[in-house]
Amino acid sequence: MNTAVESLPLTAAPRRPRISRTMVWLSVSLLVLVGGWLAPLDRYLTPRSGFGYWLGIVGGSLMVALLIYPARKRMPSIAAIGSPRIWFKIHMVLGVIGPLCILYHSTYRLGAANSNVALISMLIVAGSGLIGRYLYGRIHHGLYGRAADLKELRAEADRLKSAGSSTARLLPELGARIDAGEQAIDRGITLVPRPVAAVLLWSWQRRSVRRYVSRTLRRGSVGSPTLARHRRSLTLAATRYADTRLSAARRVAEFQSCARLFSLWHVLHIPLFGMLFIAGVVHVIAVNVY
Repeated sequence: MNTAVESLPLTAAPRRPRISRTMVWLSVSLLVLVGGWLAPLDRYLTPRSGFGYWLGIVGGSLMVALLIYPARKRMPSIAAIGSPRIWFKIHMVLGVIGPLCILYHSTYRLGAANSNVALISMLIVAGSGLIGRYLYGRIHHGLYGRAADLKELRAEADRLKSAGSSTARLLPELGARIDAGEQAIDRGITLVPRPVAAVLLWSWQRRSVRRYVSRTLRRGSVGSPTLARHRRSLTLAATRYADTRLSAARRVAEFQSCARLFSLWHVLHIPLFGMLFIAGVVHVIAVNVY
């Protein structure tokens, strides 16, 4: 192992993966969501007046504004308002802020029948949107990127196998362990939907490989000062290589199922939003007339 270590380029430790803006956005949104659930909002807000009332107005307006993205995508005549890519991003942001405003407006409590229907419809549409965003990400290259292709994904997975030659010299069993993990992800689990099985197996195999890397390098560093000095950077390099390959295998395994589910989701999401729109209009009329 010493010879392998000395032959590796150890001067630059691999960078830690940065936290994505999506993760930051989701974390903040989750914090606001849970904070509203735990806080005694009914002591400070009321849906019928003041700030609580205006939260409902703002939330409802943002939900209506969600219609701009599909309109822009299908109507080239309104290109002056911005590209579909920009409105897709705005659509996702509004799809989070709008429901949060409405939840705070309702103080997380049920009320009259028309209010309950509008609130439940909103929660269904918001949940549907999160599911659609996840499926979208599994079959496209990045946010509003082009649609992926199964053949292309398989080719990328094959290319990654030759990208860790130096790591393989240091950890001879790493390649075999990753190969076994890829095969397990590809086989799936009997009676478990393929996308769910891919996530479960990917998570299990990733933990297993990381434990192997950590344990092997820790033991090897006992008798090797060079390895001990660079163990942290080597661990990061090996785990990043393994994570990249296993993630590619997961994406290949779940691609076709996610593509079919996304097509079905696209058919269902529009009538769900129509139900929300009607419920919202009835709620507004009921509140302001009766």
